[in-house]
Amino acid sequence: MSITKLAHIKKFFGGTNNPEEKRELYKEMLLMTLSRATRADLVTNNSEVETVQGILLTLLGEEISSADIRVAAASELFETAPISKYLERVGSQLDPDQNRSIVQALIDVFGADGQVSAQEVNFFNMVVEALDLTPADIVGLVSS
Repeated sequence: MSITKLAHIKKFFGGTNNPEEKRELYKEMLLMTLSRATRADLVTNNSEVETVQGILLTLLGEEISSADIRVAAASELFETAPISKYLERVGSQLDPDQNRSIVQALIDVFGADGQVSAQEVNFFNMVVEALDLTPADIVGLVSS
């Protein structure tokens, strides 16, 4: 068996060391998670969508339309697999800093409308658990 075939097997099982692939996964996961967060309480608030747009512009340097965010929030991906499974799979391939930035961005989205619902708290807890983050990770208390 050639090395090339082993690389395909590694990729199939989710391992990636390619920085460009990690960046693309991060972009996708950030967009999907934050977009889905705007619907966590079943009410898509404009201030939350605008916050997502600002976060994506800041972290990725890309402008994403509110329509694209709303489409991502209702993505068919979540009909075939729960978002927690998606986050577990993709999050395990990202750097810890990338996962922490997703959680920090989620905090900003949920605070955008001035109130946090029980559904949003549940969504937040699910994301943190799926990304296998600790309370220390969330507050940025990381050992050197």
